[in-house]
Amino acid sequence: QVQLEESGGGSVQVGGSLTLSCAAPAYTAKLNCMGWFHQAPGKGREIIGSIYRDGSIAYIADSVKARFTISQDNGDNTVRLQMNDLTPQDTGMYYCGAAVGRVRWACALPDRDSWGEGTQVTISS
Repeated sequence: QVQLEESGGGSVQVGGSLTLSCAAPAYTAKLNCMGWFHQAPGKGREIIGSIYRDGSIAYIADSVKARFTISQDNGDNTVRLQMNDLTPQDTGMYYCGAAVGRVRWACALPDRDSWGEGTQVTISS
């Protein structure tokens, strides 16, 4: 298990922006895939996007591709999710997930070995 800690959630109005951060231990040869997930109220957790250790984007959901950006800063081992033009449908818990030993294509899969506790995002009209 890898300890992950999300931050940056909050309440914003429709059309606003938020940046979520996930603090992770340093990438190692085994921990090589990170991702962000969204769980809307009353629904299951869905993958938003994944980033591989080389910084390449393994997956980004079509529903957010034009509005969200995943990035990583290897200097402080942080993976970020920049969310723009937020809508009420973006409300929910956002989780960071980590996987170990993944080849690049498998980083696009929604399963993870470790999860953070999540951070709440609320979009109001």
